[in-house]
Amino acid sequence: MTIKECYEALGGDYDDVIGRLRSERLVQKFVLKFPADGSYALLLSSLEEGNTQEAFRAAHTIKGMCQNLSFTPLAKSSSALTEALRGGDLAAAVTLLPPVRADYEKTVEAIAAFEASLSL
Repeated sequence: MTIKECYEALGGDYDDVIGRLRSERLVQKFVLKFPADGSYALLLSSLEEGNTQEAFRAAHTIKGMCQNLSFTPLAKSSSALTEALRGGDLAAAVTLLPPVRADYEKTVEAIAAFEASLSL
């Protein structure tokens, strides 16, 4: 699997990220680091605890990373969640979490498949 195929699998915009980072090697470096970032786990635990401020910070971080890496579906769903949390609306945030979860899982699965293909 190529990095471009990884982007196709996760629904991202490869041309946009290449235009931004200018190097496939640099894109690959940051894509492979994404799953290790703790923001998603922090988002889930903060929502579970009802801590909207910490959940907002985590969602905002996810949104920013996804916008920079052109992970389009996760950028969109995490943006909606970020805005709900910005307003402190925990009930709305809980209803917006399932699309974020689905997009995150799809993204991480595509990255894992890409990473596995590197060792073949």
